[in-house]
Amino acid sequence: MEKLLEVNNLSISFTQYVQGLNRHDTKVISDLTIDVGEGEIVAVLGSSGSGKSLLAHSILGILPYNSHVTGEIKYKGNVLDQELKEKLRGKEICLIPQSVNFLDPLMKVSEQAIGECKDEKEHAEKKIRQREIFSKYGLDESVDDLYPFELSGGMARKVLLSTALVGDPNLLIADEPTPGLDAKSVKETIEDIRNLKEQGKGVLLITHEIDVALKTADRIAIFYSGYVIEINTVENFKNVDNVLHPYTKALINSLPKNGFNLTEGVQPLEDLPGCPYWENCPVRLDKCKDNKPELVDHDGIMIRCFNFEEVNDGA
Repeated sequence: MEKLLEVNNLSISFTQYVQGLNRHDTKVISDLTIDVGEGEIVAVLGSSGSGKSLLAHSILGILPYNSHVTGEIKYKGNVLDQELKEKLRGKEICLIPQSVNFLDPLMKVSEQAIGECKDEKEHAEKKIRQREIFSKYGLDESVDDLYPFELSGGMARKVLLSTALVGDPNLLIADEPTPGLDAKSVKETIEDIRNLKEQGKGVLLITHEIDVALKTADRIAIFYSGYVIEINTVENFKNVDNVLHPYTKALINSLPKNGFNLTEGVQPLEDLPGCPYWENCPVRLDKCKDNKPELVDHDGIMIRCFNFEEVNDGA
């Protein structure tokens, strides 16, 4: 499988000035490594507000001015610098954004879905595709001439989804594409994303809904406190014994179908010197408090945990 997207050791921090001129740097994503192949759907699963959307914004080059980014992002083997990001976004790489604020309040939604066209022929072709996709999601012709403020929240999310699909991208980044949608539209969204996979496209699905990830993705990357702590196949997520990280096990055990067994503790907001899960981990080692584990390959599963590093070292 050829890799469409490669993210290597990505870290994102923001510079802020508090109490006058006191500079403060806040790291939100740390050492993130993930890839998406052709014909593959990879879900990044994490709690709301944990910084997952910043991964999407970094790939597209739309982070705010006070951000600081290190690491490397590649698309089809080429390093994505800002110039290439601007060239590809909206064409080969499309985003389903999380917020409806991405819609232009001064432009009719049908024209936003069609986007820029090089000539009248391309505009006519995209218009046909736009109408087909709008119709599929229950948006009749009267919606075409509406402005974003005239839409309900659910309609606006359907427009965002349609706008990304009209472009027929090679790589789709879907940032929380299903909240606010009715059950029928959620099912159709999942089907559309799966259809892109069948066409050889790649999809990076960013979500906090584990049920959507399980129904849609081929692999799931667990995001915790700014770190990817495990990347495993969806098949392994069906059995708690087949996932490795203690947080991933706790996540699966917390599902209603598994008894809704909740664990105490919250994700730390600050970047700790050691493992981000140290305070809540039932199998922590002495060195976990002050040392960060690396993301390592353990029999095909990527895992960030000293317990498995020690197994590998002893192998």
